[in-house]
Amino acid sequence: MDLIYNMAETFKLLGDKSRLTILALLREKDMCVCDIVDILEMSQPSISQHLRKLKDAGLVRESRKGQWIYYSLTIDDAPIVKDVLKHIPSQQPKIDELQAKATKIACD
Repeated sequence: MDLIYNMAETFKLLGDKSRLTILALLREKDMCVCDIVDILEMSQPSISQHLRKLKDAGLVRESRKGQWIYYSLTIDDAPIVKDVLKHIPSQQPKIDELQAKATKIACD
């Protein structure tokens, strides 16, 4: 595939607000689906679908910790994504708010 095609596919992924927010959240820390669901206030199947697309594109990876699956960024080979994320506001306040609520499922 050529570079233009790959760039267009990457921009399609980044053009979705939910996926862009998920990437920005994962820039802050590795997260499990339940945390992302709580922060974005979306259904688990919807979040899982977005994560699958990001994983298929090679932008996130998953790792199992007990019964939970955690997601992290894998954008070292994606300079376009790195550059875009530099311009996205920090999502740390949303993470802090989630932790302050203490409503998350015990996925640690």
